[in-house]
Amino acid sequence: MLPEISRSMLKNALVLGLFAIATVGTVAVLQQVTASRIATAERAAQARALGEILPPGSYDNQLLDHPIEVNARELGQRSPQQAYRALKGNSPSAIILPVTAPDGYSGAIQLLVGIFADGRLAGVRVLGHKETPGLGDKIELAKSDWIRSFEGKSLSNPGAAGWAVKKDRGEFDQFAGATITPRAVVKAVHGALQYFDAHRAQLLGLAEDAQ
Repeated sequence: MLPEISRSMLKNALVLGLFAIATVGTVAVLQQVTASRIATAERAAQARALGEILPPGSYDNQLLDHPIEVNARELGQRSPQQAYRALKGNSPSAIILPVTAPDGYSGAIQLLVGIFADGRLAGVRVLGHKETPGLGDKIELAKSDWIRSFEGKSLSNPGAAGWAVKKDRGEFDQFAGATITPRAVVKAVHGALQYFDAHRAQLLGLAEDAQ
């Protein structure tokens, strides 16, 4: 009787073991497939976000294929971040910088700032923020066109005094009931232009070409 029970227990243990192995294998395969799909979707989303900043025809490379590492307090960064270099006919045409405005009303505001090789702003987009809905969130393109007011601007257009909201005698609009948020963004974008001006050759790869 006991040998039969032992054989039955052994058989059940083997079946359960094989089932466990098959289950683990299936889960592993599904995880690999899912991870690959998620990575592909994330890359496509990143490419779309970057592509919204630069106008069509201003570059002909895959932006995600030309990252460079930047680590600058001038950009509000506390750790190295990825910037992306745009090329047109193998020549640098623009750079997209990750910028943080640390002094938003409700916390840090994450931005992408695109700058043409000649120092003009190509565009600015908000990646993340915690600003007040209905007030500070107007920095989002989906909520208003305010963020487009940076396009075409540069360090000389307007001059230094103009890089402020109108309440501070500058040239950029503030929002009704919310001045801190646009003030923080204007300051951060101006800082990005100053950083680009000081590190233009390095950011565009011109220093590498000269070596």
